[in-house]
Amino acid sequence: MMDFLSYLEHMKFSIWVLSSGSVWAYPTILTMHTIGMMIVAGVAGVVDLRLLGVAPSSPIRPLERLYPLMWTGFWINAVTGTTLMIADATTKLTNPDFGVKMIFVFSGVALLKIMRKQVFHDPQLDNGPVPDKAKRLAWLSLICWLGAITAGRLLAYLGPVSGVPGLTNQ
Repeated sequence: MMDFLSYLEHMKFSIWVLSSGSVWAYPTILTMHTIGMMIVAGVAGVVDLRLLGVAPSSPIRPLERLYPLMWTGFWINAVTGTTLMIADATTKLTNPDFGVKMIFVFSGVALLKIMRKQVFHDPQLDNGPVPDKAKRLAWLSLICWLGAITAGRLLAYLGPVSGVPGLTNQ
């Protein structure tokens, strides 16, 4: 397995991503990854907070129109995250924190789908109080996106250190 991960990060593209002095390499990819997460987690957070009672005079149903924007943010993250992961495969894919991050991300995505189906397809959505089930889903979604952001940020501080064989953060 380590041979395959090493192969990935020794590809010309991976070396360019991590070692190039070009602004179009690592800095732009990481910036786009941050923007993608800002979009998906930020917009999901807006929906979640509205379901939890923030801005009660605003109708909920129109927020469904934000789903294409959330999916745009997700796909930006999928592409840039895969690029960053491949470029540093032996570090990222051996770090338990990376697995935690992915669990939060995939759980958050699953919750987006569940919420759209179970909350936004409710014909009574804006005709009464927000159902308890919708509030539970909103809390879970907030936890997932905050967990994904936190775990992603902690990748720099936990586990193996990029480029230094055998060195780990404690």
